Amino acid sequence: MTARRETQGIQLGMPQLPAPDFPADVRARLEADAKEVIARYPDSRSALLPLLHLTQSEEGYVSRTGIRFCAEVLGLTTAEVTAVSTFYTMYRRGPSGDYQVGVCTNTLCAVMGGDAIFDELKEHLGVGNNGTTPDGKVTLEHIECNAACDYAPVVMVNWEFFDNQTPDSAKAMVDDLIAGRPVEPTRGAPLCTYKETARILAGFPDEREGAVEASGGAGPASLIGLRIARGETPHASIVHPRGETRGDTDTEGGA
Repeated sequence: MTARRETQGIQLGMPQLPAPDFPADVRARLEADAKEVIARYPDSRSALLPLLHLTQSEEGYVSRTGIRFCAEVLGLTTAEVTAVSTFYTMYRRGPSGDYQVGVCTNTLCAVMGGDAIFDELKEHLGVGNNGTTPDGKVTLEHIECNAACDYAPVVMVNWEFFDNQTPDSAKAMVDDLIAGRPVEPTRGAPLCTYKETARILAGFPDEREGAVEASGGAGPASLIGLRIARGETPHASIVHPRGETRGDTDTEGGA
């Protein structure tokens, strides 16, 4: 047992080999893109987040090669870049699918069925949280609130919204993704691959047809509060435990 611990200690203490570099043509292309990104900021360090997205658009995740690239073009240490890339969940730490299917399991989505959707998708796809299907098409993950509670339960694919989902609709959607059939979000821009999404998040133009026109605006569920505030629709009634209904202008003394 002692010998094993010593051997493990030696292995763990061994320095890692330097991260490999991108091929020359890829490196040149990324450097040109990085120069454009860095020019947007008064301090080059501020470009780290979009540059991580840029390298992710190349490999589908932030690899050691991507970390080395960001460190070199920004004059940072690889430790500084690693600290940032491992803090934010939008940066993948290993190879993943063309489509990141995220099921919201925060409170409201969970009670509206998000937990059931996530459990059924795990069984349907045969993967766990952050698992990827063998064909490399879909990575499944549970995600934190995406500010779409009025459409709960919500599933996101590459950060596009699929609202008011059920286990059956979610399973049909991932089946279509795997089969290569067209899949349309319930609102927002058309769907694209994870690598394409990462390039858009790096700050480069969204070249999807109709993406700009579709990306703005809110649906009826999001706007109902604004309509109530403007007096365009009656206030909701309050239903009390005994079953009687009172308007929101009633006071406790009038109960």
